[in-house]
Amino acid sequence: MSHVIVDPEDQISVLSVQSLDPSPDTITSLVRRVKTLTLKLLPLEVPPDTISDPTGRIITPAVINAYIDAAGDFVEALPYCLLRARKEFLFEANHNPADYGENDCRATACEVLARRIVHQAPPEKIYTVMFTRYRYRELDGDVSGRSSALETAIDSHCTIFLSSSEAQDVVQDLWCGRTIQLYDADGDTKFVPRSELEYDSFWSRIDPQRIGVPRYQNIFGITVWFLFLFTYSQAVREPLDKLDPNHRDLDLWEVVMYVLALAFSFEDLHKIFKLITLVTWRALGFWNIVSFISDSLLTAAFVLRVAGIVAANHGGQSDSLRYHSFQCLSFAAPLLWMKLIPIFDGYKFVGTMQICVARMLKESGFFFCLLALLGIGFLQGLYALDAADGNSDHPIEILNGLIQALLQAPNYDMFSGSPAGLGLYYMWNVATAIILLNVLISLFSSAYNDVIEDAAAEYLTYFAGKVVGMIRAPDEFVYPPPFNLVETFLVAPFEFYVSQKTYAKINRHVMQVVFFIPLCVIALFEAHLDPAKNRWVKDWFTSPDEGGEDAPHFQDPEVNGDDGARGLKISKVPFSELIKAFPDTTHSSETVILKEFKALRKEITELKELVKGLAAEKQKTE
Repeated sequence: MSHVIVDPEDQISVLSVQSLDPSPDTITSLVRRVKTLTLKLLPLEVPPDTISDPTGRIITPAVINAYIDAAGDFVEALPYCLLRARKEFLFEANHNPADYGENDCRATACEVLARRIVHQAPPEKIYTVMFTRYRYRELDGDVSGRSSALETAIDSHCTIFLSSSEAQDVVQDLWCGRTIQLYDADGDTKFVPRSELEYDSFWSRIDPQRIGVPRYQNIFGITVWFLFLFTYSQAVREPLDKLDPNHRDLDLWEVVMYVLALAFSFEDLHKIFKLITLVTWRALGFWNIVSFISDSLLTAAFVLRVAGIVAANHGGQSDSLRYHSFQCLSFAAPLLWMKLIPIFDGYKFVGTMQICVARMLKESGFFFCLLALLGIGFLQGLYALDAADGNSDHPIEILNGLIQALLQAPNYDMFSGSPAGLGLYYMWNVATAIILLNVLISLFSSAYNDVIEDAAAEYLTYFAGKVVGMIRAPDEFVYPPPFNLVETFLVAPFEFYVSQKTYAKINRHVMQVVFFIPLCVIALFEAHLDPAKNRWVKDWFTSPDEGGEDAPHFQDPEVNGDDGARGLKISKVPFSELIKAFPDTTHSSETVILKEFKALRKEITELKELVKGLAAEKQKTE
């Protein structure tokens, strides 16, 4: 029996999931039903390209409607359940290598289905589908925390889902502040369009919560980081002048630098603490490690600098401590300038470059593990051969020789007195310079090609994670560095002594004073300069023809002026007649052929009925 294709908008449930608030058991049951359907859809492994192909024969309109029918009254929760099913299929694939291919295909199918279902949803349902947060029953029987389809897709790195136009529209609304999050009495968040809030004057637009908008956080962070780099450059520009006996205390540049460094250290430690406690230590990335190292160096520099000042007052070795302080600052310089990359990762070029670097570093883990094992073996062997003659060098010297050889500057004179040691040293050079370095190059090349092949989707996925991560903090009031020190030392202590309403009022008043100038700039921009609201600004930044491809005067343009007076025309053949010659690219060739076969079968059936009718009439007349 054939499946009837129903209008997609008719498939979306009239009931709102937010009003129904499905229980964790209901969501878990729907996830299990979706998984069972997917097992029936893909009992065997198929090429992944046939699953994600928009005109493929696997994810067809009939299949999409079957999944929609399977959700019953909880269609808005279906994309979330599909993404949960994807995560479970990937878990099974990683823990059952024999069925990895089949489960990986099923996970891809769930993600593609989630994207297609969101694409079919009416525009007024997109926010409900993407932002409604659900809970499910875990394997141990506990109830999970609330999470939305968008958050689940980001946590699972769903490039297919997050690169869709619907997901990016939602992300852009979060980025620009057109969608804001509100907190209920239980501390849970919900997202609402900002257009629902009314602003009757300019001063009513000075809302402290606008500082938490990701776009403004990003601009504020770039400004403060450049200020930090400027003060850092001034503080370390002439370290020898600090040895002047008349200039032993901290100067203004050092004070500003260390205050900003303290603010950034608090922020980085807070991020690392959240990742470890709320997610897992495996979520720690390359930039978290860079931030931790740079913060440690700045902290060490500050401690040594203060120790030098104290030692100067007591006749100690202040010059040596001060010198070591500037050494720590100097070591931090490459890391601080390197952190400009995550600061500017909102731009596509920088973001894509960062993804490539992170992927290459991840792939290089195998190289460094093999290098470490070989290094330990050769170090032990060379030290043993060196100690055989009763006069051994320090292991640090041998390690230094191995590192020099790895960096293409071998010191063969170190082992010239021992033929066996020199031979082993030759083997180390061959293993590192010819074998391991070529392995590293191939790993880097493979990782780079993997990213570049799907660079657009990878960047959109990364950008979505960046935006949601900036508003995902459990703190309702956002204090960007260096003003997080104001929150930490002046505002946060009141939380334990006043009511929640009073604490919120204190935060609002403090933020209105501290961020008065940025809030005025934001209010002025949103009231008069925002391209989304002001036509002249939009026309200034966009092309006048942008978005008009479907207009009738673009399809069948009229010829005016002298050419029109001479009777010349462009649209001699109407646009509707021209496109009849185009192939149907919305369906696969197999689907088109089957559709033609069905139409032909229907015509043959009608012809048979007509022949039967004519034969019956002929028999009656005879």
